[in-house]
Amino acid sequence: MIGYDDFSKVELKTAHVLQAERVLDSEKLLRLTLDVGDKNEAGEPVSRIVLAGIGKQYEPETLIGKDIVIVANLEPRSLMGEISNGMIVAATDNEGTISILQPDKSIGGGWKIK
Repeated sequence: MIGYDDFSKVELKTAHVLQAERVLDSEKLLRLTLDVGDKNEAGEPVSRIVLAGIGKQYEPETLIGKDIVIVANLEPRSLMGEISNGMIVAATDNEGTISILQPDKSIGGGWKIK
């Protein structure tokens, strides 16, 4: 078990999927371009790239326009030569079927999950 203080360090946020595409030479990796409410120094919105191993069960075009949940404060990680800046939140059943967690209505990206 972990304590509440450890759990409170995890930053869960909503993310709006702007683009989704397959990663070249990978059967399961998808590259998601997300709006998670990030802004640059000028206060302009900037997107974030997250790579997810969901390509065997999700076609990229079905994700565009959806709101999903991500872990927003993970250290960047290199996967197949590309940098992922977060992790989608999903459940997997006993047969290995992946189900992405989504808000029950469209609320856009950048909202903190409490």
